[in-house]
Amino acid sequence: MVDAAERETPRRHPALITLGLLFHHRLFVMGLCLFGIIVIAGALAPFITSVDPTKLAMRFKFRPPGADFIFGTDNFGRSLWSRVIWGAQLSMMIGGCVVLLNAVFGTLIGALAGYFPRIDNALMRINDALMAFPAILLAIGITSVLGPSTFNAILALAIVYIPRTARIVRASVIVLREMEYVQAAIAAGAGHWRILRCHILPNAMAPLIVQLSFLFAYAVLSEATLSFLGLGAVPPTPTWGNIMAEGRQYMTDSYWIITIPGVALMITVLGLNLLGDGLRDVLDPRLRIQQ
Repeated sequence: MVDAAERETPRRHPALITLGLLFHHRLFVMGLCLFGIIVIAGALAPFITSVDPTKLAMRFKFRPPGADFIFGTDNFGRSLWSRVIWGAQLSMMIGGCVVLLNAVFGTLIGALAGYFPRIDNALMRINDALMAFPAILLAIGITSVLGPSTFNAILALAIVYIPRTARIVRASVIVLREMEYVQAAIAAGAGHWRILRCHILPNAMAPLIVQLSFLFAYAVLSEATLSFLGLGAVPPTPTWGNIMAEGRQYMTDSYWIITIPGVALMITVLGLNLLGDGLRDVLDPRLRIQQ
């Protein structure tokens, strides 16, 4: 008989181990809570706001936060609570679309450039040309040409940030393609796409996930900047950026118009940055070794 002490203990799945580490990481949990509040508020906007965010009520304009209006009203008497909550929904939608486009096209470009040396130089020179411009200035230039709209803002931000995602994926693929298990797959006759799909990309996910978490924050902040400049969603569609743009001339007497959406933006970006820091600490094996 095999002694009980010698019995093999059941091994936990790596995904469960990673989740356990994440939920024991204080920065990750804090970031998840902050970001979760904004996501839930945006998702439940139709249920927690009973007032149309675009409805004008001039007799209620410039009402300070109170029992009747939780966040007060703006210069047109519109409920700021309703506008900020619906603005959260739009910001999460734009951020999610930008992240999704980056995950697809950034990964595709980075994988092709890293795995196929013949096209690496051409793809990376295009990347370098796009990255030569400051991200927000390039986004402003693109939306100025295309015109202000939610779709154009998403397109501009995706074009701006895809090269950065592609470079991170490319760096991981270049390292992974020289690994012994990849060389063994090549020697066994596996096709290029099978090697990329089954052996390289799954092992390149950790840095990509960390990058996408930070990218979500950049996208939300950049969208607010574009809307503040009048290059994002067209008013009266509420976004945090255009709410602050409308309230900047009333800062002295009606500070809440610009302060409240600014705080919502700060909480979102802070939560995503803490989330990204936690993901980096847990998923980056070099940092894990140092700890």
